Amino acid sequence: MAAATPQRRRQRSVRVTVAVLLLSVATAVVVVALPTQSSFWLSLASVGAIALSWAALRIMWTEVLQSRQESARERAATANAYKSLYAERAADHAEFTSVMTERLAESTKVQRELEHEVVTHQRAAVESAAKLTATADELKSAQDRVTELEHSLAEQRAEADEALTEWVATGEPSVQALAEWEADQANARHRAAEQTETA
Repeated sequence: MAAATPQRRRQRSVRVTVAVLLLSVATAVVVVALPTQSSFWLSLASVGAIALSWAALRIMWTEVLQSRQESARERAATANAYKSLYAERAADHAEFTSVMTERLAESTKVQRELEHEVVTHQRAAVESAAKLTATADELKSAQDRVTELEHSLAEQRAEADEALTEWVATGEPSVQALAEWEADQANARHRAAEQTETA
């Protein structure tokens, strides 16, 4: 297409030059025939000028028609190029839309999965915190119970030591006092066992 353009321009310039030369020759023939005042030469010059003018007109008409045809072909080629370009762009747009739709759907799916995981982890954290609080409460209760039992055991030991001291201070114990002391010790152990079971 680019190589044909200079050749077409050369043809066009040659045709225009030929048409101008024909008109120039017709003008020269008429100008030369006028001073002769001869009807023969004037008639001959008139016929020649008309023939040369029609030839120049025909050349220019052919040039105009060819220019119009070439322009129409160029417009058709441009229209076809734009049509193919539009089809290509439409295909690219459809492909891009499809890819973006798939990516959007995938990202939405991933977002929902992550939101579900976050909710699950939050629930697990709340449950763990509740269990930890309950365990801490149970531990504190158990520690309080152990402290109570330790105080109770210390009191019982103090009572036992006091009773033993009194028993030793009285001298030789009687069988009845010894039996009472053993009964007191058994009752104390029984109470301690009940408190342990209750805890």
